[in-house]
Amino acid sequence: MTPRALFPLASCLIAFALAACATESPAPLPTPVPEAEAPLPEPLPEPAEPAAPAPLAPVPPPPEQRPEAPPPVTDPAIPRAQRVDNFVDYAVRTHGVDAARVRSVLAQAQVRQSILDAMSRPAERTRSWGEYRPIFLNDARIRGGRDFYARHRAALDRVAADTGVPAEYIVAIIGVETSYGGFTGNHRILDAIYTLAFDHAPRAPFFAAELGHLFALERDEPTLDILALRGSYAGAMGLGQFMPSSYRLWAKDGDGDGHRNLLDNLDDVFASIANYFVAFGWERGGPVVARATRDAGAEDFKPETMDPIHRLEELAERGYRPQPGEPVAEGATLLSMQGAAGPEYWLGYRNFFVITRYNRSPMYALAVHQLAQEIRAGSGGAGR
Repeated sequence: MTPRALFPLASCLIAFALAACATESPAPLPTPVPEAEAPLPEPLPEPAEPAAPAPLAPVPPPPEQRPEAPPPVTDPAIPRAQRVDNFVDYAVRTHGVDAARVRSVLAQAQVRQSILDAMSRPAERTRSWGEYRPIFLNDARIRGGRDFYARHRAALDRVAADTGVPAEYIVAIIGVETSYGGFTGNHRILDAIYTLAFDHAPRAPFFAAELGHLFALERDEPTLDILALRGSYAGAMGLGQFMPSSYRLWAKDGDGDGHRNLLDNLDDVFASIANYFVAFGWERGGPVVARATRDAGAEDFKPETMDPIHRLEELAERGYRPQPGEPVAEGATLLSMQGAAGPEYWLGYRNFFVITRYNRSPMYALAVHQLAQEIRAGSGGAGR
């Protein structure tokens, strides 16, 4: 074929190829996603903060409980005479005492305004620690405690060995409560508890229950005459100032004579105070308190209870830690006191909590502890 003849054929082939290219669909492009609908990148995980230490369990209460009297006995909206009648029924039903005896004794009870006045101004509510401490940490109280311990050391050390409650704490309780038996109170117990049960509404449930225990105590300890018993304005009695319920539940017969006499039998008194501590969880050999430091800038912290539920690492994170050389324990509560020289910070451990079961004031418990240390230091032993 000649070159001239080939030219039309090549032209046709080129035209055919162009036509084929023109009719073939191009590959589809991906549809753009609107910016608002586009998936966001996964955020980087935040660094985990260390979990706060879990609080410890509270100190368990003793198995013996002191339930309060019910509203029919304590509701101030109920006429007084009806509340007294309801109390008689309550005492008979709860303690199995004789109704005629209860009525006879109540007929001789008197309301004392001086008791209501005293109840409204306890020292713990009106004094700072700097003012409260010298009442119990003075030369006379410290010397008295050392002398008392020296006179009764054999009996006290025997109780301490049996119970794990150091003798100096038993002595300090007696010293704070009654100046080592020098003053056990001059209010008639019946009048005190009767007045507070029926004329002091804020705490009537507690004191009406104590009045019931007073009648049960007379039945349990027939040597006691509840018409003659004298003690504090709140109804506590004896060298250790036991309330009627405490007397019934935790007093001990220390000399084995078959009676629990907390008025003037020292063997019974020592054994009973120690047993009270044991019942509320005293830890043999355990520390009581530690003096603490507060970091600069630490926030105020006031625990809701005296229970030693705060771990030391938690308190350290809050800015409070034991001073060097002070004892440590697993759990504590924080005490912030206004001392004579400025703020004081203390960590109260389990045994401190136990002392507050004797009297709920932390100032009371710290005074008992510091007096005990002074007594021990002057009695041939090192303080704890």
